[in-house]
Amino acid sequence: MARMVQCVLLKRQAEGLDYLTYPGELGKRIYDQVSKEAWAQWLAHQTMLINENRLTPIEPKARAFLVKEMEKFFFGGGSQKPAEFKPT
Repeated sequence: MARMVQCVLLKRQAEGLDYLTYPGELGKRIYDQVSKEAWAQWLAHQTMLINENRLTPIEPKARAFLVKEMEKFFFGGGSQKPAEFKPT
């Protein structure tokens, strides 16, 4: 049977992640409170942020930005799309 969590993003019970997707305390919090569906939404949002801001995720400054945005996305009222973003 799948592990269920009360998803902080979806505001309902949903299937939980199978493993820690991020290290440390933030990773534990995500594992405990974020569903697979919400994690997939984050991955799509993160990809958009990387592309629109032309980030190189290996750079510490870009990594710090993405972690901050991930925290906002799940636990801080949401991460915003760049002002100039236009979906295709």
